[in-house]
Amino acid sequence: MDVFHRIKTLKEAGIGIILHCFSYRRPKQNCLQELCDAVYYYERQTGWKGFSFPQPYIVSSRKNDLLLDTILKDDHPVLLEGVHCTSFIDKLSEKGRKVVLRSQNVETEYYRHLYKWESNLFKKCYYRFESYLLAQYEARLPDALPVLCICEKDASVYRQRFNKKNVFVLPAFVPYSGITSKEGMGNFCLYHGNLSVAENEKAALWLLKKVFTSIKVPFVIAGKNPSRRLRQMAHLCQHTCLVADPDEKEMNDLIEKAHIHVLPSFNNTGVKLKLLTALAAGKHCIVNAAAVDGSGLEPLCHVATTSHAFVSVVAQLYHQPFTAEEIRLRTEVMGKNFNNRENARKLIQHLW
Repeated sequence: MDVFHRIKTLKEAGIGIILHCFSYRRPKQNCLQELCDAVYYYERQTGWKGFSFPQPYIVSSRKNDLLLDTILKDDHPVLLEGVHCTSFIDKLSEKGRKVVLRSQNVETEYYRHLYKWESNLFKKCYYRFESYLLAQYEARLPDALPVLCICEKDASVYRQRFNKKNVFVLPAFVPYSGITSKEGMGNFCLYHGNLSVAENEKAALWLLKKVFTSIKVPFVIAGKNPSRRLRQMAHLCQHTCLVADPDEKEMNDLIEKAHIHVLPSFNNTGVKLKLLTALAAGKHCIVNAAAVDGSGLEPLCHVATTSHAFVSVVAQLYHQPFTAEEIRLRTEVMGKNFNNRENARKLIQHLW
């Protein structure tokens, strides 16, 4: 979401974009051709071919000589999307190119959380070792490299843990220009996300086991690729269910009609894009501290610290209408922090 709407906003600002991306065997996106001056696709070296110690796998698997050669054919500034794309950063610096890193997460922390919540032993070992390599790698990034973090918490980690000086906050670019949330009452509680991600499945299972066994209000889980275990758990109670692989229209309809969005997180890096979506189009939002820490979104959410607190806040809000005053506050806070045009202006200043 952040990348696409950043490209779109830069295009609207008159900036020409040459996009280099890894295909992951997905079909090419025609909309990118319309937004960019040129789009180049590259294959990622997956499996054992992608390992090149001591670089982290997410970096070494994206080494590509053709990509580097193509970038070196001009002298435009280069925006690197995540630590993943920094394998040739030294070569760009040697050529005197202006390079800026856009960070979506503190990757070593992100992989540490994946390790913590993964149950598959092989994946667990991979995430732990990748987190170790990323901690060393992120600390070795050039001191002069401008790093644009998605939230203040991540920026603080780069400044304090990695001792980087050229660190700034650039909030996520969002798909909406205003708040579309509606006043009144919704019909159910909702958790949504990519359910194939271990952390998201863990959050959904936690809600089923720890929260919605104690309070009998309708609870819907929605997202892509749910596991068999999650499907079974979601249908054990009469008041809980799962909507698997909803299309965009169906998901938007669920987000709009839910009365309460319950969005705990077990990973405190980055900004939770599903929370931004819920705040822009939904009603009440209940989160834990990890979901909002350092995001600036705390005033817009009800923060619960334990499962018992989630139960209590759900009970409090379920019969409480969502008000025009709450919409006004969201418009004020999110309009200030997640203004695409203003954030594009800041990005352009860093690039030139």
